[in-house]
Amino acid sequence: MENGAVYSPTTEAAPGPGRGERSGLAAYFFLGRLPWYRRILKGLQLLLSLLAFICEEVVTECGLCGGLYFFEFVSCSASLLSLLLLIVYCTPVYDRVDTGKVKSSDFYITLGTGCVFLLASIIFVSTHSGTSAEIAAIVFGFLASSVFLLEFVVMLSEKLRENPLRKPENNARAEALTAEALTEPLNA
Repeated sequence: MENGAVYSPTTEAAPGPGRGERSGLAAYFFLGRLPWYRRILKGLQLLLSLLAFICEEVVTECGLCGGLYFFEFVSCSASLLSLLLLIVYCTPVYDRVDTGKVKSSDFYITLGTGCVFLLASIIFVSTHSGTSAEIAAIVFGFLASSVFLLEFVVMLSEKLRENPLRKPENNARAEALTAEALTEPLNA
């Protein structure tokens, strides 16, 4: 059988560039699971926490090193957690785990990381020596913690829009029961 006979008239032997399936690493990444603003916030979290960690690593001397070490731990952890969440959202791993658990983990990890990063930045401000690397690390730390907390607020507002605390039919029933209770005498 000749090679040309295998292909039907509607099948291309070699699709042109920009057509067909993605190959290599690009086949595993899908950015559509997060809205554009959340992708930007996740990218900023990763970038700013990594910059805070790098600037902190440049510091060669410290007077009170406890704040520096705590900031180092928190900024490194924040970078790794940001990267982990981005990998989960943008790869097929997201399809293999329960999406509710991923969103819940993201919600609490973002809140916890933002609060602890803010605390570490405040402690580092009170113990730093005043070098330019320390000041840059502090600025990036405060920026990163504010981006983490901003994304938490965004996720909280999305969560509240999806799941209202009270359903309208329950409110109508509660109002009817309250009206009945108000019209009946207390000693009846």
